[in-house]
Amino acid sequence: MPDLSEELERRLNLIEARLTQLEDREEIRRLIADYRIHLDSRNLRAYSLLFAEDGTWAGGLGEATGPEGIRTMLEGSLGPNPAAPGPTLWHIGMDPVIDLDGERAKASTIWGHARRGADGQLEIPTLGHYDDALTKESGRWRFKRREARRDVPAN
Repeated sequence: MPDLSEELERRLNLIEARLTQLEDREEIRRLIADYRIHLDSRNLRAYSLLFAEDGTWAGGLGEATGPEGIRTMLEGSLGPNPAAPGPTLWHIGMDPVIDLDGERAKASTIWGHARRGADGQLEIPTLGHYDDALTKESGRWRFKRREARRDVPAN
């Protein structure tokens, strides 16, 4: 007959491992949300700090590594996001698929741009997906590599 205290400890360890996975997934979801929030508000300093010290962003604007390199690249490429009633652009992230592997993870997220058109009507000019490699750095999830791939219109 198994020792009751050993069985209890085994079950508690399983529960703790499952809770840690849920917390990690939630923190990664928040990282993905903060990415779009900071990008749309053009808070490029906060945006760049979502990347690991050696993290890389790659996409249509180019490629840069490290928070400072990413911020500098975007400051040279992005203008302000026009406020209403201008053609404000919002990033939309949908359906993140997150695969955990200890202190590393991979994620894939569908993204789109929504914009207020000249007549005030909704426009969705772009649709694509992000391929992410993530890492835990100083106890926090960060992007190790984020690749933005545009699907519509095709590259």
